[in-house]
Formats: sequence, structure tokens, C-alpha cells
Amino acid sequence: MKVSDILRVKGGTLFTASPDEALAEAVKLMADKDIGSLVVMERGELVGMLTFREVIQTLVKNGGSLGALLVRGAMDDAPLTCMLETELDEVRRMMLERHARYLPVMDQRMLMGVVSFYDVAKAVVDSQNFENKMLKAYIRDWPDTELEKP
Repeated sequence: MKVSDILRVKGGTLFTASPDEALAEAVKLMADKDIGSLVVMERGELVGMLTFREVIQTLVKNGGSLGALLVRGAMDDAPLTCMLETELDEVRRMMLERHARYLPVMDQRMLMGVVSFYDVAKAVVDSQNFENKMLKAYIRDWPDTELEKP
């Protein structure tokens, strides 16, 4: 399974922020939409990721206040990315090694979507469920070799 398969099932809704947007507004959008990340775009280019991890770290550094901070001051400006053709096993490895919960999906320099740890886990579970159903169907239809012996 590839990242493109996950995005096809997930759909194309994508939420973004500008690096010069107020961090408080970006956090409000994340809360209103019940999402854990925003892709930070500037002039059509991916320049960072803002997740609740960065927000919490920023809150701690600033005594619990976001004040007039901008997204630029909190975002991860070197996010881990993957491509449409990246295999699911590779995405899992990347996410685990870097403790990344969200990966922007790129096609050359174009942002195609974001896959989350949840999306990856769901794809694995769905794949295993399908495989289990196929194995159970195969076992149910197993030929009775005892009856076929002369």
C-alpha cells in the first residue's frame, strides 16, 4: 500500500496557515476543525508544519500565553515529508523514528495532502481485516482431502 492509496480514501480536505498569521488564530482553527496540524504555506510553497506539539512547546516557553506570537515562531520549519509513491511500511518507519504524527505528502514541490499517524494506523487495520476475511473465506472453502482419497 502506498501513501496515494491513503489519500484516495481520506479525501482532499487540507487546512493551511500562513507563517505570518497570528498563532492564536491558527490554534483556534485547529480547535474549531478538530485537527491536530496545519500545513504552513507561503507563496504556494510548504514552509512548515504546525501541530499541537509545537503549540504546547510554545505555550510552555511563554508562560502559558500565545500573546501576539506568529505561526512562524512556533512552526517546525523543516518538516518530514513523503511522496505519493512512498510505501506504507516506509511511512510507519519514518513516523516512528522522528516521532512525527503528521507528514505532508509532496509531488515534486506541490503539496498533495497530509497523512497522520491515525490515517496510517487505520490503513494497517483495514488491510489486516481484509486479509483476515480472505483467509477465513479460504479456510471455509478448504477442500476435504480425506473424502478425496481412494
